[in-house]
Amino acid sequence: MSSFASSGSPSFSQSAKLAVQQGHFQQAITLAEKGIMENETDLESRYCLAVCQRKLQQYSQALDSLSVLINMSPEYDRAYQEKGYNFLAMGKKNEAIDAFDTAVKYNPSLLASWKVLSEETTYHRQKEAKVYYAWLSSLPRELVTVASYIHQKKLHKAEQLCRSFLKKNPRNVEAMRMLAELGVEFQILDDAEFLLESALSFSPNFTRARFDFINVLHRRQKFHQALEQAQTLFDADSNNPLFIVGLANAQQSCGEFELAVETYDQALAIEQNNSSILVSKGHALKTIGKVPEAIVSYQQAYQQRADYGDAFWSLANLKTYRFSDNEINHMMEQVERDSTSAEDKAHFCFALGKGFEDRKEYARSFEFYASGNTLKKAKSRYDLSKVTYELDYQKQHFDSAFFDKFKNAGCASQAPIFIVGLPRAGSTLIEQILASHSQVDGTMELANIISMAHHLNGRRVNSETPRYPSILQDMSFEQCLNLGQKYIDETMAHRNGAPFFIDKMPNNFRHIPFIQLILPNAKIIDARREPMACCFSGFKQLFAEGQDFSYDLSDMGNYYRHYVDVMDHWDNVLPNRILRVQHEDLHENLEQQVRRILDYCELPFEQNCVEFHQSTRPVRTPSSEQVRLPLYKDAVHQWEHYDGFLEPLKHALNES
Repeated sequence: MSSFASSGSPSFSQSAKLAVQQGHFQQAITLAEKGIMENETDLESRYCLAVCQRKLQQYSQALDSLSVLINMSPEYDRAYQEKGYNFLAMGKKNEAIDAFDTAVKYNPSLLASWKVLSEETTYHRQKEAKVYYAWLSSLPRELVTVASYIHQKKLHKAEQLCRSFLKKNPRNVEAMRMLAELGVEFQILDDAEFLLESALSFSPNFTRARFDFINVLHRRQKFHQALEQAQTLFDADSNNPLFIVGLANAQQSCGEFELAVETYDQALAIEQNNSSILVSKGHALKTIGKVPEAIVSYQQAYQQRADYGDAFWSLANLKTYRFSDNEINHMMEQVERDSTSAEDKAHFCFALGKGFEDRKEYARSFEFYASGNTLKKAKSRYDLSKVTYELDYQKQHFDSAFFDKFKNAGCASQAPIFIVGLPRAGSTLIEQILASHSQVDGTMELANIISMAHHLNGRRVNSETPRYPSILQDMSFEQCLNLGQKYIDETMAHRNGAPFFIDKMPNNFRHIPFIQLILPNAKIIDARREPMACCFSGFKQLFAEGQDFSYDLSDMGNYYRHYVDVMDHWDNVLPNRILRVQHEDLHENLEQQVRRILDYCELPFEQNCVEFHQSTRPVRTPSSEQVRLPLYKDAVHQWEHYDGFLEPLKHALNES
């Protein structure tokens, strides 16, 4: 497998590569420099230049070339590997270890980096490095290439090569596992589940496959099945910290938060300094309202690992925590360090944005929010045109006549209450109000509708026209019924026996026609918030996944505008079908709006819904601490402090 991808200026970079392979390093430098002159962003030529400089023992020049490359592409994994080779040649072992460690964080398929790390006794993850090196060394060369393609996001190349290998080696469980990994990337989770289940039937002791199986079951929100698999690993070796943490994560997903905390403590008894375990424990404590204990756990995490941005963001994401001067200074130092990963820098930037916002230093706050979003957008594959196509198609093709044709289709269940809209628009508040009712189960942001939509769409390359949502026009009554019943059956695991339950996945607003076809009696509540407040609140929130439109103010504004347009369409096509709840109205007259929501859901009034903040139910979203307090109006106009920085957002919102 070549270390040089075919991008940038192929004539010069490929010629330079050939010269390197022939040992003509000075000639390769000349060719690489010509490639850079022709195209400054030719990363392959820059990488080739650095390799040649190292080969000629020009270590300082090579490191300078790599610094430029990393500044242009912070996640260019082989650049860090090259830095490691230079530092080794210069006798700087600690710097070399840090560089190789960063390389494998960005691409765990770098065999050469793992080899060096596996031989370094001072490396804190030497045991893990030996495992990775042994695993990669044991793989056929084709599968090493597949692994590399996956980490480079060359997914269709990876799939083609993996499927070709599997045709020749149909029982190779590692190839099955990799194809399942690709299924996860393509959001075809049921295929991934089947592949991993098959691999484990052939090789029950295949630990990597079982870990991946747990992850897929978790993503499919089959939490109790994931817990069974995690228990299997734990029972095999109850002293293995990875297995203990896996069990704790699964317990937490099943709502067994107190037990999860105990299990995390069991893992910490073996690995006292493991910062990621401490953060996971903090999340469990936060979810059940034990915020002081969660704060201690997050603080212990960053005390163990100074550049662990997630620990600081977890503190900021409590919304109620206030950073000390020392913490602010520490985060700013970490952001400036070259050795801090792009992911950690993003976490630090969002945390600093919140830290300076709390200090009313809004210009500095916005600077860090913007920097964090820029780092996240660099990794994002968000494409506004796909959203535009999808929602415009719905407006053009799903009219009253279409729904009249399907008026007797779908599953008749009245149990689901969907809360849709944009994130940070108040959906958690509405959920907490409804979940305080004796006849309603609160669940979480259920992925079932989105997963079904992905499955209907199938595997598509970026250039292909999506099959979804156009495929909805060809659905049979039987399909509508079966898919609706499938949704009811799959979500049963999240319910606690009440006749109604909430699905508060905000992005389900993009699937209104699908919901209407398969669950025509479900309730749908549109959580709406004033556009500037909603969009800026989303911009300053670091989401775990699924909200890539939030990393740019223009993208955010355009997304909001398209959301409003399509919801207006449903108001016309499906009158009185969807209840709109304006977030600001809840603040103005809570009881009036609570009664309005309950009337729409055909539920009797209960005072607990007005006193929602007294509920002790676990809340898993960023608003968890806010909904445990009575309503307050401070955040309604918070965006106005940043008014001077939000012109791109205003422009996008006001486009015709």
